Amino acid sequence: MFVGLSACKTKRDTPNSITAPTLEKGESFFNVNNDSAFYYFNLVATSATDSLEIAIAYTYMGIIQAYEGDQYGGQESLLKSLTYLNENKEQDRECISSNYHELGNVCLNLKNYKAAVEYYYKGLQFMESPITKNIALNNIALTYQKNGEYDKAIELYTSLLTKNADRKKEYARVLSNYARTKWLKNPTYPAGKELRQALQIRLDSNDNRGLNASYAHLSDYYTNTKPDSALYFAEKRYAVAQLNNSTDDQIEALSKLISLSPPKLLKPYFVRYQFLSDSLQAAKNAAKNQFALIRFETLQLQKDNAQKEVQLVEQQYILVLTIFFFIAISTAIIIWYRKRQQQIKAASIQAIQENQLKTSQKVHDVVANGLYRIMTDVEHNDDIDKELLIDKIEDLYEKSRDISYDKPINPNIPFDQKIDELLTSFSSDNTRVLMVGHSAATWERTHEVAQYEVEHILQELMVNMKKHSQASNVVLKFERQQDRIHIHYTDDGIGFSPQVKYGNGWQNTENRIHKIQGEYTFEHPTKGLKIHISFPIAYSS
Repeated sequence: MFVGLSACKTKRDTPNSITAPTLEKGESFFNVNNDSAFYYFNLVATSATDSLEIAIAYTYMGIIQAYEGDQYGGQESLLKSLTYLNENKEQDRECISSNYHELGNVCLNLKNYKAAVEYYYKGLQFMESPITKNIALNNIALTYQKNGEYDKAIELYTSLLTKNADRKKEYARVLSNYARTKWLKNPTYPAGKELRQALQIRLDSNDNRGLNASYAHLSDYYTNTKPDSALYFAEKRYAVAQLNNSTDDQIEALSKLISLSPPKLLKPYFVRYQFLSDSLQAAKNAAKNQFALIRFETLQLQKDNAQKEVQLVEQQYILVLTIFFFIAISTAIIIWYRKRQQQIKAASIQAIQENQLKTSQKVHDVVANGLYRIMTDVEHNDDIDKELLIDKIEDLYEKSRDISYDKPINPNIPFDQKIDELLTSFSSDNTRVLMVGHSAATWERTHEVAQYEVEHILQELMVNMKKHSQASNVVLKFERQQDRIHIHYTDDGIGFSPQVKYGNGWQNTENRIHKIQGEYTFEHPTKGLKIHISFPIAYSS
C-alpha cells in the first residue's frame, strides 16, 4: 500500500496538475471512510475528462477493493487504470508503476505467483525511489519464497541485506524473511539467531506490524523442536494482532494457537477464531456488494441527468423541428417525383451489388471465421472431444450449403451468452480476454438484426487480434448511454500504422457498422490498438 499511495501522488505536487474537487474529496476520505472515498473516486472515473485524473481514481478504487477483500474487483479497476496511461508520458510513469505493483500484490494474494512476479518487475521499471525499489524487490523475493523458488528468493534477500544495512526497519524485515527462507529450504538451518535479531530490532523500533511477522516466523520455526517456545511466540503474535486491530492476523494467530495449545485452552480460542472468520467473510461480502451498489447508483444518476438534458433540448427545439418537418415533406415530394425513374434504375444495380456483397460477407463470416474459431479450439485444447469437433465441422458444412439464402436468426440462445462464449473462446494461455460492463441488460431492446451484425463485428475483431496483434491482454468494455451502445476494444499488441490498407475482412465489418447506423473510430497509441464502436439501440431494419 505504501508503494500504491506514494506513486500516484508523486507527480501531483503542482497546483494545476489535478483540479477535480471530487478527487480531492475522495483522498480526504481515503483510509478513514473507504465507502465514501470509493464513491467520489468513482465519480471522477466516470465523469472526468483528464486521462490522468481518471487513471488515479481507478488506482485508488483498485487499492480500496483489494484491501477490503475484493481481489478480482481490485484487479479489474487497476487494469482499467492502465488503459488511461501512456508509458511515454513522464507524468504517467509513477502511476503506471503503482498499478503494476498493486497488480502484483493482488496476484500474490490470489496465489498466482508467476503473474505476480511479472507485474512486480514491470512496476520496477518505472520506479525511481530506492525505497520503493527495495520494497518491490522484497515482494518479489517473498513471491519466490511462497512459490518454493528458494534459491531465487535467497539471492534477492542477500542483495537487499546489503542495501538496507542503514535502515533498521527494512533491514529487520529482510533479515527475518531471509532466515525463514533459508530454513524452509533446509529445515536443519539454525535460523533462530537471525530471527531473534530481527525481532529485537523491531522491538527497539516499536514496529508493531513487523513484530507480527517476527512472532509468526519464530512460532513456525520452533513448532517441531520447541513447542513451548512456539506457543509463547504464537501468544505474543495474537496480542500484537489485537493491538494492530488486524482481523486477518488475529485469525492466523488463533489458528496457530489452536494447533499448539493444551486441550483446556482450545475452546475460547476456537470460539474467537470462528467468530472472527465469520465476521471477516461477512465484511468482505458486504464490501463487494457496497462497491457494486455505489457504481450502479453513480451510473444511474448520470443517466438521469443526461435524460433531463435531452428532454430540455427537445422542448426548446420542438417548434422549430415541426416547421422544418413540413418544409422538408413538401420539398421531398417534388424531388421524389423527379428522381423516381433514376432511383428505379439505380435500385436495380444496387440490388445486384448488395447481393454480391451479402454473399461475400457470408462466405467470410460463416466459412472463414467459423473455420478459424475451430482451428483456435484445436490449437488451445489438447483434450478436445472428437465428436464435438465433428459436430462443429458438420454445422459449418451445413451453413456453407445454406449460404445462398437467408436463414432465420436463432433466438434460443440469449445474446449476452453468445457474446460471452464468442469472446472467451479467443482466450488462451498467451492472451487474456477481459469483459467489462457486459450483461443481459446491455442488449435490452436491441434489434435481432443489430445483434446479428454486432456478433460478426466482434468475431472479426477477435480473429484479427488472434492473427495479427500478438496481444497479451484484450479488454472489451460495453456501455449503454443515451440510447446508444458503445463498444470499446483495447489490446496491448503490436498495433498497426494509421496508413495501413484494410482488407476485405475489415471492409465487411465497416459495412456492417454502417448497416446498423453505427459509427467507429480508431486510436493508434504507441503500443496496442483501440477501436470505439457505437450504434443506436433504436435501430430498425
